[in-house]
Amino acid sequence: MLANKLVKINDLIWEIPLKTSPIMKVPARIFASQKLLNQIMQDRTLDQLINVSALPGIVGKAVLMPDAHEGYGFPIGGIAATSYPDGVISPGGIGYDINCGVRLIVTDLRYQEVKTVGDRLAQVLFHSIPSGVGRQGQVKLSSADINRVLVEGVDWVIANGYGRDLDKEVIESQGKLAQAEYTAVSEQAKQRGLRQLGTMGAGNHFVEVGRVADIYLPEAAQAFGLQEDQITILIHTGSRGLGHQVATDYIKLFLAEMHKYNINLPDRELAGVPLSTAAGQKYFAAMSAAANFAWANRQVITHLVRTAFVKVFGRAAGTMPIVYDVAHNIAKIEEYQIDSAKRKLIVHRKGATRAFPPFHPELPSFYSKVGQPVLIPGSMGTCSYVLVGVDEARERSFSSVCHGAGRVMSRRQAKKQIDFEKLTSQLKQQGIVITVGSKWGVVEEAPQAYKDVSEVIEVVDRVGLANKVARLEPWVVVKG
Repeated sequence: MLANKLVKINDLIWEIPLKTSPIMKVPARIFASQKLLNQIMQDRTLDQLINVSALPGIVGKAVLMPDAHEGYGFPIGGIAATSYPDGVISPGGIGYDINCGVRLIVTDLRYQEVKTVGDRLAQVLFHSIPSGVGRQGQVKLSSADINRVLVEGVDWVIANGYGRDLDKEVIESQGKLAQAEYTAVSEQAKQRGLRQLGTMGAGNHFVEVGRVADIYLPEAAQAFGLQEDQITILIHTGSRGLGHQVATDYIKLFLAEMHKYNINLPDRELAGVPLSTAAGQKYFAAMSAAANFAWANRQVITHLVRTAFVKVFGRAAGTMPIVYDVAHNIAKIEEYQIDSAKRKLIVHRKGATRAFPPFHPELPSFYSKVGQPVLIPGSMGTCSYVLVGVDEARERSFSSVCHGAGRVMSRRQAKKQIDFEKLTSQLKQQGIVITVGSKWGVVEEAPQAYKDVSEVIEVVDRVGLANKVARLEPWVVVKG
């Protein structure tokens, strides 16, 4: 029935008008091709988007990306901006894996020169980077250490030998949110994080070695240090059990607190309170601390990857600089033009990636003229993309884009429908070496379980949310 109420703006933009539901405070905007829209409508994604549009303090519009699918409260691939400081902040609009994100590293290696050593590289990486549910890492933190990680983020990790100062210049927010407070994080959350720094986890997390297959914007590619046939590394993971516990703690708290502020929501999973309240401030401090932990986590994994490459290739891999690191489960305070006035907003991005345009003040100087690198991984059997932020996305999507391909099949469905042996044989025929701790971890993340990432990116590029810079093809994939 909702499909009949969608207004087609053009072939790639759709709107759910304000009048569609009495609960809506703003309209909802969807970026998708007809095929992707049909896939989005297979679950409760659009119903969840309407619920998001009812959030107290929401401004502009609720936004949905082409990789969207149903999530907890908010759809994954959703963006919502609420007024600062009295609009709500909602953990459901950030997700349980706070600051799940992606990092891209480049090397001096060329695929044609090293393609015969994929099996060895896969084994070295697999044994170097702890992966899987509950796996512990090599970094042993004391109670005092974890408090410092939560506040200092990447700074603490680099100071302790897991990287170099230049690394943090190419990390979103330089790998540290200043609002973080370790006292806002429960002891249970800290205990879950004590031995998980430098671990990948399971699910859709991975370390993927690939190669630059195509370049679309040479100027931006040059600025990012990308060249055809170059070996690259993508790291995708987040805040592990610590972030999950932070979300759990504060969703429970917010459900108990909402009545104080006369907040009635269409879905309990949207639980939120005004950011200006004591509870809202405390959650923002805890979310920021978990985000810092996630950036620190990816930094330690970067160190482990660099060490593994030296073991396999010696110094031929080069200095292995980071191109960029972006979060795609986070809330940030940012400024946007709303009704002809510049306003501070609480921008929730859940399964959505920040994409700042050229000359944005938060960009490092060497990316200022071209814009922010945007990293969009696909699935282990397809490809990933590097894009660059553009100015038009400020108004269209609060400077946000998609975060991946987006699921079309649940993990349970994938286990029922996809054969492990056939899948691994298919990947081998494609020249992809995969090393995993569990066969179910592969089946759940099979390419068939995801939308066509190239079609998703085409929508983003054609609509003008970000521009394609390069396409990366997978070679070695390590998963939990």
